[in-house]
Amino acid sequence: MLILRWLGLVAAGLFGLVAILLGAAALATLVISLRVAARFPAEGPFVAVGGGRLAYLEAGPREAPRGTVVLLHGASANSADPMEGVGRRLAAQGFRVLAFDRPGFGWSDRLTGAAMASPGPQGEAIAEALERLGVGPAIVLGHSWAGALAARIALDHPQRVSGLVLVSPAALPFPAERVLPWYWRLAVSPPVTWLLTRTVAPVIGLYYLPRAGRAVFAPQEPVPDYVERSRAALVLRPGTALANIQDLVGLGPALKEQAPRYPGLRVPTTVVAGEADPIVRTASQAAPLAAMIPGARLVVLPGIGHMVQYVAAEAVAAEVGALADRIAAPATNGR
Repeated sequence: MLILRWLGLVAAGLFGLVAILLGAAALATLVISLRVAARFPAEGPFVAVGGGRLAYLEAGPREAPRGTVVLLHGASANSADPMEGVGRRLAAQGFRVLAFDRPGFGWSDRLTGAAMASPGPQGEAIAEALERLGVGPAIVLGHSWAGALAARIALDHPQRVSGLVLVSPAALPFPAERVLPWYWRLAVSPPVTWLLTRTVAPVIGLYYLPRAGRAVFAPQEPVPDYVERSRAALVLRPGTALANIQDLVGLGPALKEQAPRYPGLRVPTTVVAGEADPIVRTASQAAPLAAMIPGARLVVLPGIGHMVQYVAAEAVAAEVGALADRIAAPATNGR
C-alpha cells in the first residue's frame, strides 16, 4: 500500500511538473507569436477568395512590357522568400511580379483548414485569386513544394498559365517517410498537433531557425540576413506551423494522384535545379519530371544546392526571360 501511495505521489508530481512546463511553453509561444507578428506585419494587399483571403506582394510595372510572373514559395516559407530571392530582380527586368503567401502561410488564411494541405485545393485558391486580380495567362514559378503547386495550376487552370518555371521542384511521388520522420507524422493527429504547435514547437523552432536557414542553403552559405529578409519567423506561429506540417505530410499521397497527369501539360516549361541539392534530389525529381513534360527544358546547375532562387538568382532570372521570349515568339511571328 505504501508503494502504491508513493507511486501515486510521484505520478502526480510528474504530471504537475509537465503541466507547469507546458504552461510556460504556451506563454512563451504566445509571446513569440505576438513579437513575430509585430516584427513582420502584412506588407502587401489581400485578395478575397472562397473561404477567406490571400496575401501577396507585388513588384514591377503594372503594365509590364515582358508580362507577369507569379511566384509561389516552398515549405516553411512565405511570399517574401521568392520575392527577395529572384522576384525583385525580375521586376527590374520589366516583369510584373506577384508573390503569394500560400494558404495558411504568411498572412494568408488557411481557407478550408486541413483540406487545404495539397496542391489541388491550393491551386484552386491561387487560380481564383489570379482571376479576381485579372491576371493571366502568366508565367508561374514554383519553388520546392510549390513546384507541384505550379504544375497543378497549369493542369487544372491552363487559361491562367502561359509558362512554367519549376525550381528545385518536389513534384513526383516519394515515400512519406522521406518527407518527415515518424514522430512528425504522429504530430499531425489533432490533439497532439494542437498541443505541440501551441507549446514547445515554436519555442524549439525559434532556437533552430538560424541553423535551419544554414541547412537549407547547403552546400552554399546562406545569403546575408536571409532569415530576416525572408521573414522566416512567420512559420513559428501556431497556425502556420500546423499548416506547414500538414502540407509536408500531405504532399506525398497527393503526388501519387497528380504525377500521371504531367505528360498532358501543354505549356512551355523550364525546370531548374541544383546538381548538389540535398533537400530535393535532382536525379529523382527535377530530371525525371522534365522528361515527363513534353518539350520541357532541364537546367541543372553544377554544385548548387536547394536555394537556387538565391544563390543562382541571375541564372533563374535568365531562364524566366528566355521562357518569356519563347512564349512571345509565336505571337511575333504570326503578325
